[in-house]
Amino acid sequence: MAKTLFFDLDGTLTDSGPGIMNCAAFALERLGLPVPERTALRAFVGPPLRKIFPQFGVPEARADEAVQIFRSRYIPIGKFENSPYPGIEALLQRLRESGFTLFVATSKPEVTAVEVLEHFGLAGYFEKICGASIERGRESKQEVIACLLDQIGPPGRVLMIGDTDYDVLGAKAHGIATIGCTWGYGDPENLRRAGALALADTPEELYELLLKEVW
Repeated sequence: MAKTLFFDLDGTLTDSGPGIMNCAAFALERLGLPVPERTALRAFVGPPLRKIFPQFGVPEARADEAVQIFRSRYIPIGKFENSPYPGIEALLQRLRESGFTLFVATSKPEVTAVEVLEHFGLAGYFEKICGASIERGRESKQEVIACLLDQIGPPGRVLMIGDTDYDVLGAKAHGIATIGCTWGYGDPENLRRAGALALADTPEELYELLLKEVW
């Protein structure tokens, strides 16, 4: 039976945190709001921006404005304040050689996700890169996965790979299990509470878990 993997992007394939946190701080400053400590800004890595900004004092009525300010820095600069995690490209290559079919399901805008993965030479490992598109009414991880499933049809045995409980819950809504990556920006305990099937501390450990078919 086919072995299909849906990968998150931010915090799973690439360490996009520096750029995202820099742009979040930029947006908060421009809106005249206090900028919290760096560790607090980690909350911006992964979930849709519009849902996170209100947690940092942005009124709901200005959330879209905050996202626009964020993107005014992120698109030309922030998206490249980023790097693949060590061992990720080797992992993707080994998975393809072992017969896995790989896709990306990310809450990052799809156009940006493609640009980032092409920039780092990783796009070719994936059959399709599916991301958020406000114009097409998809923003959450659950919505992105729904769109991906609509495009590829029944995937057979499928598993989500992500670093936050947001990934676990989005996949669970479609009956898909998740292996959590602890090298990203999520909290391992939150991953467990959300129902992650297993946790991997390194790309090598993830590869071994997949070969053991723990799912």
